[in-house]
Amino acid sequence: MSRRFDWNDLRYLLAVSRAGTVSLAARRMGADHATVIRRIDALEQALGVKLVERNPRGYHLTQRGEALLASARRMEEEAERAQHALAGGDAPLSGLVRISSLEGFGNFFLAGRLPRFAARNPDVAVELITIQQILALSRREADLAITLQPPDSDRFLREKLTDYALLVYGSVGYLARAPALRSADDLAAHPFISYIDDLVFMRGLDYLDEIRRGLRARLQSSSLHAQMEAACAGHGLCVLPAFMARTRPQLRPVLPDTLRLTRSYWLVSEAAAAGTRRLRAMRDFIRAEVRAEQALFLPP
Repeated sequence: MSRRFDWNDLRYLLAVSRAGTVSLAARRMGADHATVIRRIDALEQALGVKLVERNPRGYHLTQRGEALLASARRMEEEAERAQHALAGGDAPLSGLVRISSLEGFGNFFLAGRLPRFAARNPDVAVELITIQQILALSRREADLAITLQPPDSDRFLREKLTDYALLVYGSVGYLARAPALRSADDLAAHPFISYIDDLVFMRGLDYLDEIRRGLRARLQSSSLHAQMEAACAGHGLCVLPAFMARTRPQLRPVLPDTLRLTRSYWLVSEAAAAGTRRLRAMRDFIRAEVRAEQALFLPP
Protein backbone atom coordinates (compact mmCIF):
# COMPACT_ATOMS: atom_id res chain seq x y z
CA MET A 1 0.00 0.00 0.00
CA SER A 2 1.46 3.35 -0.99
CA ARG A 3 2.20 5.94 1.66
CA ARG A 4 -0.17 8.88 1.92
CA PHE A 5 1.12 12.07 0.30
CA ASP A 6 2.35 14.65 2.84
CA TRP A 7 2.49 18.24 1.57
CA ASN A 8 5.20 19.04 4.11
CA ASP A 9 7.58 16.67 2.33
CA LEU A 10 7.69 19.14 -0.56
CA ARG A 11 9.66 21.52 1.68
CA TYR A 12 12.46 18.95 1.79
CA LEU A 13 12.40 18.56 -1.99
CA LEU A 14 12.73 22.33 -2.32
CA ALA A 15 15.60 22.38 0.17
CA VAL A 16 17.56 19.63 -1.62
CA SER A 17 17.01 21.26 -5.02
CA ARG A 18 18.35 24.58 -3.70
CA ALA A 19 21.22 23.19 -1.65
CA GLY A 20 22.45 20.52 -4.06
CA THR A 21 23.50 18.32 -1.13
CA VAL A 22 21.52 16.60 1.58
CA SER A 23 23.90 17.81 4.30
CA LEU A 24 23.44 21.46 3.36
CA ALA A 25 19.68 21.00 2.95
CA ALA A 26 19.54 19.44 6.43
CA ARG A 27 21.39 22.38 8.00
CA ARG A 28 19.07 24.86 6.33
CA MET A 29 16.00 22.92 7.45
CA GLY A 30 17.25 22.50 11.00
CA ALA A 31 17.04 18.74 10.55
CA ASP A 32 19.52 15.89 10.35
CA HIS A 33 20.77 14.08 7.24
CA ALA A 34 18.64 10.99 7.90
CA THR A 35 15.45 13.03 8.23
CA VAL A 36 15.94 14.69 4.84
CA ILE A 37 16.59 11.34 3.15
CA ARG A 38 13.57 9.82 4.88
CA ARG A 39 11.24 12.65 3.82
CA ILE A 40 12.40 12.52 0.20
CA ASP A 41 12.00 8.73 0.18
CA ALA A 42 8.51 9.10 1.64
CA LEU A 43 7.57 11.60 -1.06
CA GLU A 44 8.81 9.27 -3.79
CA GLN A 45 6.91 6.33 -2.30
CA ALA A 46 3.70 8.33 -1.99
CA LEU A 47 3.90 9.44 -5.63
CA GLY A 48 5.37 6.23 -7.02
CA VAL A 49 8.10 8.03 -9.00
CA LYS A 50 11.81 8.76 -8.67
CA LEU A 51 12.32 12.45 -7.90
CA VAL A 52 15.98 12.79 -6.91
CA GLU A 53 19.18 11.15 -8.15
CA ARG A 54 22.76 11.46 -7.01
CA ASN A 55 25.67 12.36 -9.28
CA PRO A 56 29.32 13.40 -8.66
CA ARG A 57 28.21 17.03 -8.13
CA GLY A 58 25.66 16.12 -5.49
CA TYR A 59 21.92 15.61 -5.87
CA HIS A 60 19.83 16.62 -8.85
CA LEU A 61 16.17 16.30 -9.71
CA THR A 62 14.84 13.90 -12.30
CA GLN A 63 12.52 15.17 -15.02
CA ARG A 64 9.53 14.30 -12.84
CA GLY A 65 11.21 15.91 -9.88
CA GLU A 66 11.62 19.13 -11.89
CA ALA A 67 7.94 19.06 -12.81
CA LEU A 68 6.94 18.62 -9.18
CA LEU A 69 9.39 21.32 -8.11
CA ALA A 70 7.59 23.93 -10.21
CA SER A 71 4.37 23.11 -8.36
CA ALA A 72 6.17 23.14 -5.01
CA ARG A 73 7.53 26.61 -5.69
CA ARG A 74 4.09 27.92 -6.56
CA MET A 75 2.76 26.44 -3.32
CA GLU A 76 5.57 28.09 -1.38
CA GLU A 77 4.81 31.45 -2.97
CA GLU A 78 1.09 31.08 -2.28
CA ALA A 79 1.80 30.16 1.34
CA GLU A 80 3.98 33.25 1.69
CA ARG A 81 1.29 35.44 0.16
CA ALA A 82 -1.37 33.97 2.45
CA GLN A 83 0.80 34.52 5.51
CA HIS A 84 1.52 38.07 4.36
CA ALA A 85 -2.19 38.80 3.81
CA LEU A 86 -3.33 37.27 7.10
CA ALA A 87 -0.72 39.32 8.94
CA GLY A 88 -2.12 42.50 7.42
CA GLY A 89 0.82 42.88 5.07
CA ASP A 90 3.33 42.82 7.94
CA ALA A 91 4.49 39.19 7.91
CA PRO A 92 8.30 39.14 8.24
CA LEU A 93 10.41 37.63 5.49
CA SER A 94 12.31 34.46 6.30
CA GLY A 95 14.43 31.84 4.62
CA LEU A 96 17.72 31.88 2.71
CA VAL A 97 18.94 34.00 -0.19
CA ARG A 98 22.16 32.85 -1.84
CA ILE A 99 23.85 35.41 -4.09
CA SER A 100 26.59 34.58 -6.59
CA SER A 101 28.52 37.69 -7.54
CA LEU A 102 31.57 38.76 -9.44
CA GLU A 103 34.39 39.44 -7.02
CA GLY A 104 34.62 43.20 -7.46
CA PHE A 105 30.91 43.90 -7.03
CA GLY A 106 30.44 41.39 -4.24
CA ASN A 107 33.46 42.30 -2.13
CA PHE A 108 33.79 46.02 -2.76
CA PHE A 109 30.17 47.11 -3.11
CA LEU A 110 27.53 44.65 -1.96
CA ALA A 111 29.12 43.09 1.13
CA GLY A 112 29.39 46.38 2.99
CA ARG A 113 25.73 47.19 2.33
CA LEU A 114 24.13 43.86 3.20
CA PRO A 115 23.92 44.71 6.92
CA ARG A 116 21.22 47.24 5.99
CA PHE A 117 19.19 44.46 4.39
CA ALA A 118 19.74 42.27 7.45
CA ALA A 119 18.56 45.03 9.77
CA ARG A 120 15.27 45.24 7.87
CA ASN A 121 14.90 41.46 7.45
CA PRO A 122 16.48 39.76 10.47
CA ASP A 123 14.92 36.36 9.69
CA VAL A 124 16.45 36.15 6.20
CA ALA A 125 19.82 34.39 6.01
CA VAL A 126 22.12 35.63 3.25
CA GLU A 127 25.00 33.78 1.59
CA LEU A 128 27.30 35.86 -0.63
CA ILE A 129 29.56 33.78 -2.87
CA THR A 130 32.36 35.52 -4.78
CA ILE A 131 34.34 32.59 -6.14
CA GLN A 132 35.92 33.01 -9.56
CA GLN A 133 33.04 31.53 -11.52
CA ILE A 134 29.39 32.53 -11.33
CA LEU A 135 27.34 29.68 -9.87
CA ALA A 136 24.67 28.13 -12.04
CA LEU A 137 21.15 29.33 -11.36
CA SER A 138 19.86 26.50 -13.54
CA ARG A 139 21.38 23.97 -11.11
CA ARG A 140 20.06 26.05 -8.19
CA GLU A 141 23.56 26.68 -6.86
CA ALA A 142 22.41 30.26 -6.23
CA ASP A 143 19.17 32.25 -6.13
CA LEU A 144 20.51 35.48 -7.61
CA ALA A 145 23.58 36.21 -9.71
CA ILE A 146 25.41 39.42 -10.55
CA THR A 147 27.20 38.87 -13.83
CA LEU A 148 28.52 40.56 -16.97
CA GLN A 149 26.80 38.20 -19.40
CA PRO A 150 23.11 37.52 -18.72
CA PRO A 151 21.80 34.19 -20.03
CA ASP A 152 19.72 34.39 -23.17
CA SER A 153 16.82 32.24 -22.05
CA ASP A 154 13.23 32.76 -20.97
CA ARG A 155 14.01 30.65 -17.91
CA PHE A 156 15.66 33.69 -16.35
CA LEU A 157 14.69 37.19 -15.31
CA ARG A 158 17.50 39.61 -16.06
CA GLU A 159 17.83 43.31 -15.51
CA LYS A 160 20.71 45.66 -16.09
CA LEU A 161 21.93 47.13 -12.81
CA THR A 162 24.47 49.63 -14.10
CA ASP A 163 27.34 50.36 -16.41
CA TYR A 164 30.69 50.78 -14.68
CA ALA A 165 34.00 52.28 -15.68
CA LEU A 166 37.40 50.57 -15.73
CA LEU A 167 40.63 52.57 -15.86
CA VAL A 168 44.33 51.76 -15.94
CA TYR A 169 45.93 52.32 -12.52
CA GLY A 170 49.40 52.40 -11.08
CA SER A 171 50.68 53.19 -7.60
CA VAL A 172 52.15 56.58 -6.81
CA GLY A 173 55.52 54.95 -6.17
CA TYR A 174 55.49 52.96 -9.38
CA LEU A 175 54.50 55.91 -11.56
CA ALA A 176 57.25 58.07 -10.03
CA ARG A 177 59.99 55.68 -11.15
CA ALA A 178 58.47 54.19 -14.31
CA PRO A 179 58.87 55.43 -17.90
CA ALA A 180 56.66 58.40 -18.76
CA LEU A 181 53.14 57.71 -20.00
CA ARG A 182 52.02 60.26 -22.59
CA SER A 183 49.89 58.04 -24.85
CA ALA A 184 48.65 54.47 -25.19
CA ASP A 185 51.75 53.65 -27.24
CA ASP A 186 53.86 54.11 -24.10
CA LEU A 187 52.05 51.26 -22.34
CA ALA A 188 54.22 48.64 -24.04
CA ALA A 189 57.16 49.70 -21.84
CA HIS A 190 55.26 48.87 -18.64
CA PRO A 191 54.57 45.57 -16.86
CA PHE A 192 50.87 44.74 -16.50
CA ILE A 193 48.91 42.79 -13.93
CA SER A 194 45.87 40.87 -15.17
CA TYR A 195 43.89 37.63 -15.16
CA ILE A 196 45.40 34.24 -15.97
CA ASP A 197 44.59 33.77 -19.64
CA ASP A 198 43.21 30.23 -19.51
CA LEU A 199 41.19 30.95 -16.36
CA VAL A 200 39.26 33.92 -17.73
CA PHE A 201 35.71 32.62 -17.39
CA MET A 202 33.92 35.58 -19.02
CA ARG A 203 34.85 37.37 -22.21
CA GLY A 204 34.13 40.70 -20.54
CA LEU A 205 37.08 40.18 -18.17
CA ASP A 206 39.66 40.12 -20.97
CA TYR A 207 40.77 43.76 -20.91
CA LEU A 208 44.31 44.15 -22.19
CA ASP A 209 43.70 43.86 -25.93
CA GLU A 210 41.04 46.54 -25.65
CA ILE A 211 43.48 48.89 -23.94
CA ARG A 212 46.18 48.31 -26.54
CA ARG A 213 46.65 45.30 -28.75
CA GLY A 214 49.65 43.17 -27.91
CA LEU A 215 49.90 43.96 -24.19
CA ARG A 216 50.91 40.99 -22.05
CA ALA A 217 50.71 40.62 -18.30
CA ARG A 218 53.84 39.80 -16.31
CA LEU A 219 51.85 39.00 -13.18
CA GLN A 220 48.60 37.11 -13.49
CA SER A 221 46.04 36.15 -10.86
CA SER A 222 42.55 34.67 -10.91
CA SER A 223 41.60 37.21 -8.22
CA LEU A 224 40.85 40.83 -9.08
CA HIS A 225 41.49 41.74 -5.45
CA ALA A 226 44.97 40.19 -5.65
CA GLN A 227 45.64 42.11 -8.86
CA MET A 228 44.73 45.37 -7.16
CA GLU A 229 46.96 44.66 -4.17
CA ALA A 230 49.87 43.88 -6.52
CA ALA A 231 49.31 47.22 -8.24
CA CYS A 232 49.27 48.96 -4.85
CA ALA A 233 52.60 47.31 -4.07
CA GLY A 234 54.11 48.83 -7.22
CA HIS A 235 54.35 45.73 -9.38
CA GLY A 236 53.00 47.48 -12.48
CA LEU A 237 49.83 48.74 -14.16
CA CYS A 238 46.42 47.14 -13.75
CA VAL A 239 42.95 47.58 -15.26
CA LEU A 240 40.50 47.99 -12.38
CA PRO A 241 36.90 49.06 -11.82
CA ALA A 242 36.96 52.68 -10.68
CA PHE A 243 34.73 51.92 -7.68
CA MET A 244 37.33 49.41 -6.45
CA ALA A 245 40.41 51.53 -7.07
CA ARG A 246 38.97 54.45 -5.12
CA THR A 247 39.35 52.38 -1.94
CA ARG A 248 43.15 52.50 -2.37
CA PRO A 249 44.47 56.08 -2.14
CA GLN A 250 47.92 55.06 -3.39
CA LEU A 251 46.49 54.23 -6.84
CA ARG A 252 46.32 56.80 -9.62
CA PRO A 253 44.54 56.52 -12.99
CA VAL A 254 46.74 56.61 -16.07
CA LEU A 255 45.56 58.65 -19.09
CA PRO A 256 41.97 58.58 -17.80
CA ASP A 257 40.64 60.68 -20.67
CA THR A 258 41.65 58.10 -23.26
CA LEU A 259 42.13 54.77 -21.45
CA ARG A 260 38.63 53.99 -20.23
CA LEU A 261 36.54 50.85 -20.67
CA THR A 262 32.90 50.25 -19.80
CA ARG A 263 31.20 47.05 -18.70
CA SER A 264 27.72 46.32 -17.30
CA TYR A 265 26.50 44.45 -14.25
CA TRP A 266 23.34 42.38 -14.66
CA LEU A 267 21.10 40.96 -11.95
CA VAL A 268 19.75 37.53 -12.87
CA SER A 269 17.35 35.12 -11.20
CA GLU A 270 15.50 32.03 -12.32
CA ALA A 271 12.02 33.03 -13.48
CA ALA A 272 10.34 30.09 -11.72
CA ALA A 273 11.60 31.28 -8.32
CA ALA A 274 11.38 35.01 -8.93
CA GLY A 275 8.05 35.45 -7.14
CA THR A 276 9.42 34.44 -3.75
CA ARG A 277 9.07 37.45 -1.46
CA ARG A 278 12.57 37.26 0.01
CA LEU A 279 14.11 37.15 -3.49
CA ARG A 280 12.01 40.10 -4.61
CA ALA A 281 13.11 41.98 -1.51
CA MET A 282 16.78 41.28 -2.20
CA ARG A 283 16.49 42.26 -5.86
CA ASP A 284 14.78 45.50 -4.85
CA PHE A 285 17.48 46.16 -2.25
CA ILE A 286 20.39 45.60 -4.66
CA ARG A 287 18.74 47.72 -7.34
CA ALA A 288 18.13 50.60 -4.93
CA GLU A 289 21.68 50.50 -3.54
CA VAL A 290 23.18 50.62 -7.02
CA ARG A 291 20.97 53.48 -8.15
CA ALA A 292 21.88 55.49 -5.07
CA GLU A 293 25.61 55.14 -5.84
CA GLN A 294 25.83 55.76 -9.59
CA ALA A 295 28.74 58.16 -9.16
CA LEU A 296 30.82 55.29 -7.77
CA PHE A 297 30.33 53.20 -10.88
CA LEU A 298 30.59 55.97 -13.48
CA PRO A 299 32.86 58.70 -12.14
CA PRO A 300 33.38 61.77 -14.34
